[in-house]
Amino acid sequence: MARTAVRTSNIFTRVDPETKEQAEAILNQLGIPMSNAIGMFLKQVVMQRGIPFDVKLTTPTPVSVGSLNREQFDRELQKGMDDIASGRVISAEAVEADIRRLYDL
Repeated sequence: MARTAVRTSNIFTRVDPETKEQAEAILNQLGIPMSNAIGMFLKQVVMQRGIPFDVKLTTPTPVSVGSLNREQFDRELQKGMDDIASGRVISAEAVEADIRRLYDL
């Protein structure tokens, strides 16, 4: 019985080196070549008729001061002081407007 060659098509893409290295390390542990993993992703796109995972922005949640330990609290406080020192400030009115918009208040 004669075997026929499977037709393939090339895809060229650019990915930052760190992401590529991290993905390769994981795929190597799984025994899956990068090209197979990309093919699996594309097959799932076809089967799902879209991206096979959620692609969405997370809703920011405010940090509760009571949930922070002393070190975390001090670190957050220092971030604020650094912002003030470098001029990264906004008015209280703008903050209130953002909070109302973000949290539907």
